Amino acid sequence: RLYRLGTLTVPRPVPPGGPRIAVESDRERLVRWHEEFAEAVGAGTVRDADEWADARINQGGITFWETPDGTPVAMAGTTPRVAGQIRVSAVYTPPHHRGRGYAGAATAEVSRAALAAGAQEVVLFTDLANPTSNGLYQRIGYRPVADFAVYDFG
Repeated sequence: RLYRLGTLTVPRPVPPGGPRIAVESDRERLVRWHEEFAEAVGAGTVRDADEWADARINQGGITFWETPDGTPVAMAGTTPRVAGQIRVSAVYTPPHHRGRGYAGAATAEVSRAALAAGAQEVVLFTDLANPTSNGLYQRIGYRPVADFAVYDFG
């Protein structure tokens, strides 16, 4: 499902810690989390994880949510702005950190940053089979736009 951000609502309570943009020293973690994310959503790695990590680091396109001790526990990414639109992508929390609000906090932060950067629209895609992410994005302020089907002819 494609969602468009309406009024941004930060989910409460905000988990302890805060956001941080991924940098070169995070590259190994980004590669690993990209591979885990691709496996979790069943999409396979569409893009080489190393190339993806390098591109996201170069553009400042991944934000971690970190615990107060500086441990990254979730990530959310954005694509570069095109025609006034920024897409939220690669929202991921490793399984042992799930259920604590980290992904919601990271997604709200990248959504806020996209608006602050001048995006006229902030959008994201979800898997309709995942009620947790669909519910989370709607609580943050994302509204359904359209449903899509994905076919694999390989």
